[in-house]
Amino acid sequence: MFILLLLIVTVFIIFFVKDIRISLITRPAFKMFKKVLPPLSQTEREAMEAGDIWWDGELFKGTPDWHILHSYPKPTLSDKENAFLNNQVNTLCNMLDDYKIVHEDKDLPEDVWQYLKNEGFFSLIIPESFGGRDFSAIANSTIVSRIATCSLSAAVTVMVPNSLGPGELLIHYGTQQQKDFWLPKLANGSEVPCFALTGPEAGSAAASISDTGIICEGEFAGKTVIGIRLNWSKSYITLAPVASVLGLAFKMFDPDGLFGDKKEIGITCALIPTDHKGVIIGERHNPMAMAFMNGTTYGKDVFIPLDWIIGGPEFCGKGWRMLVECLSAGRGISLPAMATAIGHTCSKMTGAYAYVRKQFGLSIGQFEGIQHSLARIGGFTYSLEAMRTMTAGALDLKLSPSVITAIAKYHMTEMSRKVINDALDIHGGKGIQLGPNNYLGHAYMGMPISITVEGANILTRNLMIFGQGATRCHPYILKEMAAASEPDFDKGLQGFDDLLIKHVLFAITNAGGALGHGLTRAMFSRSPVSGPTAKYYKQLTRMSRSLAICTDITMLTLGSDLKRKEMISARLGDVLSQLYISSAVLKRFEDEGRQQSDLPFVCYSLDHSLYQIGQAFDGLFENFPSRTFAFVLKRLVFPLGNHYKQVPDDVSKSVCFHMLQPGVMRNRLSHLCHEGDAGGMHIMESAFVAMHQCEGLFNNLKQAIKEGKLSSDLTFEDSMKKSLKIGLFTSVQVDGMIKANALRMAAISVDNFKKKEI
Repeated sequence: MFILLLLIVTVFIIFFVKDIRISLITRPAFKMFKKVLPPLSQTEREAMEAGDIWWDGELFKGTPDWHILHSYPKPTLSDKENAFLNNQVNTLCNMLDDYKIVHEDKDLPEDVWQYLKNEGFFSLIIPESFGGRDFSAIANSTIVSRIATCSLSAAVTVMVPNSLGPGELLIHYGTQQQKDFWLPKLANGSEVPCFALTGPEAGSAAASISDTGIICEGEFAGKTVIGIRLNWSKSYITLAPVASVLGLAFKMFDPDGLFGDKKEIGITCALIPTDHKGVIIGERHNPMAMAFMNGTTYGKDVFIPLDWIIGGPEFCGKGWRMLVECLSAGRGISLPAMATAIGHTCSKMTGAYAYVRKQFGLSIGQFEGIQHSLARIGGFTYSLEAMRTMTAGALDLKLSPSVITAIAKYHMTEMSRKVINDALDIHGGKGIQLGPNNYLGHAYMGMPISITVEGANILTRNLMIFGQGATRCHPYILKEMAAASEPDFDKGLQGFDDLLIKHVLFAITNAGGALGHGLTRAMFSRSPVSGPTAKYYKQLTRMSRSLAICTDITMLTLGSDLKRKEMISARLGDVLSQLYISSAVLKRFEDEGRQQSDLPFVCYSLDHSLYQIGQAFDGLFENFPSRTFAFVLKRLVFPLGNHYKQVPDDVSKSVCFHMLQPGVMRNRLSHLCHEGDAGGMHIMESAFVAMHQCEGLFNNLKQAIKEGKLSSDLTFEDSMKKSLKIGLFTSVQVDGMIKANALRMAAISVDNFKKKEI
């Protein structure tokens, strides 16, 4: 007893007597932390510091406050935004013949271009004071989604001016003179913008930009002034072939000290008219055969004045931070909108096709093999819409949550890739034959574009999500890094000491919490709600605890090597991502009134996310470099084993039931679709409705054949004549069945072409 008491007193003195603690614990820990601290390039540091912490911070705490999640306002469209969606957007959709646009014209028709300009489609984010629409992020997202259900090429054309580009940069950083000059012209479409960032060897790594701007004297407007001499070669630039104003990112240098003492100033952004001397709009690319404008631009010894820098000369060298902060909008709006549009289209059309397409006398939607893929389409679509609205909602709170938007970009595009693949698997031959009535082909062809742009998915998963998330969102790591970077050692030591004891207690609490939840399977964890979703809140809190302690142990043991352990980082990022996806699904369920018909989709989404979290943790433990810590972490997180299973079959069947039936749930699942009054989607939906209206009659027909009243050898037309003759159906019923079957045959048929047309 005395020894135990002595031990307790010793530990108390060491940890709670500051001078002793600093001498024995903090100082050695501080030196070790400074040594293992991963080196950050300037661009990495700026990316790390850019943006805001939002719900991701709660998930990293280990004890997310679900009441905070529920308190975030539900994103809704204003009256003027709804009016624009139901009028101008629907009008635009009716103007689009995507097959002709992609395969014949390779461009939007001139009347479509003019309509986009006249109706302010390029000014969704520009303030009304400059002639813009000044729409919310959720409106911007919804508009792009609706257009994308009709035409990927048109959606990209609308998306780019309202995403990362001159308009966004001018609004946030432009001088008043720049705003007054450019924004009204961008708003009315008299100027078409593009932004040139990427090149063959400079994609996601900004440090690789080889384009240069040298500060020097030159002639401009008949006068000798100090300006910038630019040389650039850019590729993959959307809207470049038709742009009249070019946003340009380049590395600025001041070798003669004309601007100050610093020789390498850094990445800078400027705005240049494309008719300026020396600017070359080059060749056009052909991105996956889509028709949106994308190409190259070059410049050799192009001289511009300093006040063409976005934000003016004082923003020299601040370009990368500007881009990273604005990129959150693009990653949080545009690509999630496109991904969600694929989900809505595939859910609506694949459910309809699975009902009207028959095999062995049954709708193929009744086969469990089809249901497995169809349920994934429905479950993922519910998650996609939940993530789209929640992420756009963060942007409408005037936040720039860089980690959240990276999660949205990566996982939503990957989920939509699985959705379009499943849809094509179910459609079979119907899906692979391109033509005016094929509503899946162009989405499939364009899918790799979303995977690649605005941060390639491999990079986003392996480096960005956890790499930034662990540092930005952890309650202490970023502050500890700041203390370690303090030039004054003693000052940094004092700051580090204040943080260290809190961090240690944080880690101990999460380790104990993870173990306790694991032993009880989170039975005693709190949930903000009762009912069928309560168990999911409890499990997500448990996994948040587990993520927190695994993050601390991983960063402690790997230190600077974590940057190179990309597979480890990716798995922890997957856990964080699935926690966010689940949060979005739960919030959607609450925001939309806890609809009973939503429950199969909610359960599918959450069961899938928990399974993915379990798989990510298993992969982490199996591959963790320190086998001792791997053993400890596995026993903390899953002391009784990993019990997260794949989605149960009965949940998948319940999802399919709603997708195969007309009704409110199916409409809510696919509300972004623009069906139109002609074309493949309209034909398929018409057949789906007509066949459901006659479902009872077709069942009676099948029963009559089974009972021998009608021969099974009769054609459909002959069976209708015979049915009418024997009084099985009335003439009105027969007419309805004939019409429904004709629509069904039209819906499952594919486009044919004469040889000379292809």
